[in-house]
Order: sequence, then structure tokens, then C-alpha cells
Amino acid sequence: MPTGGEAGGFSELVVGEACLIQKLLLPREPLRTAFFEISYLARSHGDVSGDFLDYFCLSDGRLGVYLGDVVGKGLPAAMYAALAMGTLRSIHKSGESPANVLELFNKRLLVRPVPSRYCATQYAVLDPATLELHVANAGLPFPIHLSATGCRTLGSSGLPSGLFESARYEQAKFQLVPGDAVLFATDGLSEATDAQGRQLDMSQLVRLCALVDYSTADVLLQNVFEGIEQFAHGSQDDDMTAVALKIWPRNDGVAA
Repeated sequence: MPTGGEAGGFSELVVGEACLIQKLLLPREPLRTAFFEISYLARSHGDVSGDFLDYFCLSDGRLGVYLGDVVGKGLPAAMYAALAMGTLRSIHKSGESPANVLELFNKRLLVRPVPSRYCATQYAVLDPATLELHVANAGLPFPIHLSATGCRTLGSSGLPSGLFESARYEQAKFQLVPGDAVLFATDGLSEATDAQGRQLDMSQLVRLCALVDYSTADVLLQNVFEGIEQFAHGSQDDDMTAVALKIWPRNDGVAA
């Protein structure tokens, strides 16, 4: 039976171990090459988060990045997030399109379904040689493309992962150019609310991105989160996680 020193039915030791494990599952640092950099910022609503992410260089030289948001909050959502990450990592992604990866991911989650648990997921692949970005989406907010000509959302939506066996996913292709950036985010950002309960929504998040400095991935993330914090007056109702991809301007790359 929980005692006064336990929160939510879980002891401080259990929650502490869960926090440590969750941190170890996240990227340890930004990833930088001569063509791009990618980084992330995550703020949990509670001790642990139901959001998950990873980015990595594939064996064929392309960049892979995924982001996910588990339904629910707290330790049960965090445990399902760990299951989702392990399932995604077990899929050999090189040579597979993002749409096919999400389809296989969905099928594997449904081999041993967890009642009332599923996740919104997004998987994207960047070819550094051509700067082509391929994106497939399973229920997350659309990525936001930041460029010299303005900001816009990319791609289309799809059914969440681990919910329907018949789910199929579309794949969109976008041509990036040097200097561009892309923000991938869970709905904790676009659904932030102010003191009157008004929601930020995607259109305002796009407008926010159009106003901020995105010279580096970390600068973009900090500016977006600061803008949301000002809007919400410091309150937070959900996990907030974002990944920023920055294409280096020409002749301004970072040595790999």
C-alpha cells in the first residue's frame, strides 16, 4: 500500500529509476555533420514523459528521425513509450521508406497490444546529398518548414500507431535548400493553453516559427519554447517535445 512518501502509487525510488531509464533512451547530444545539425528539447509534464524520440545516421548515409506521443500520462505512458522505442529500433530502416516503417511498426505493436494504449508517431528521412526530406505521419501535428520564403506545414496525417491493423500511411517528399529548418513537435506545443483556456493551435505555432531566429537547431528550439511559455504564462498541461533539423547555409557547414 502506498505511503505518504510515495506519489501516484509509485515509490520515489521507482519513479527515479524510470526517469533515469527514460533519459538513457534519448539522444545524448545533438548530431552535426557538414550538411546539417539536429537537436531536441523535451519538457515533461510530470516526473516521466509519454513522448519519445530518436535521430541517427542510417547505414546508407541518410539521416533518420522519429518522434512519438503516447496516449495518457505518467509512468504507464512512459513504459509504453519505452516499448515503442524498442520496437522502432528493432526495425531495419535503411532501404525502407518512412511509410513502410510506420506500417511495420504498427503491425508489430499490435502483435501484443496493450489495452487503451497507442501512440502518434512520425518518421522522417533526410538525404544529405540531395536535401530531399521524406516524411510519414501517424497522427502527430505536421512538421513545420522554416525558410527564407516563410513557414508552412509539411505532409499529411494518418492513423495512430498500435490502434488499427488496417492502417496505411502516405509518404510526402519535400525539397529543402541550404539555410532551411524543420521543426517536428508533439501536440503539447500546439495545444498549450493560456490562463483563459485558449489554445495556441497549429496556425499560431506556425506564425511563432515565422518570427523566431532559426540560425541553429538549439536557437530555434529555445525560441519556440520561450514563445510558448510566454503564451501559457509558464503553465504546462502536457508533455512538450520537439526536434529541430537545421540545414547549414552554403559555405557555412560544420565539420563532421
